[in-house]
Amino acid sequence: MVDYEQMKAQLIARREELNDRVRRIKAKRQQAPSADWSEQAQERENDEVMDALGNETTLELNKINKALERIDECEYGYCLVCGDAISPARLEIMPFADLCIRCAQARE
Repeated sequence: MVDYEQMKAQLIARREELNDRVRRIKAKRQQAPSADWSEQAQERENDEVMDALGNETTLELNKINKALERIDECEYGYCLVCGDAISPARLEIMPFADLCIRCAQARE
């Protein structure tokens, strides 16, 4: 049996971690560029990595926020496609999962 209050606490903690990451990424992106051309080239490469990290973080934040909404609406733990219960083991590994294993595999 999944402890939804514990799961909610874990999701909220993860959301705070990710929000902090987004703040750090934004702060890093707002720094003035270096005067040295070679360092500017390295900074541009780093910008691409930071953008990718920011995008991944935003996607995970969206999933977490949706999972928290489903908890509040008593819909958490049920597959959005077939309506079956999502296995507790899946939710332990991926607490923002919104599809059961069968539907997730079918979607791939």
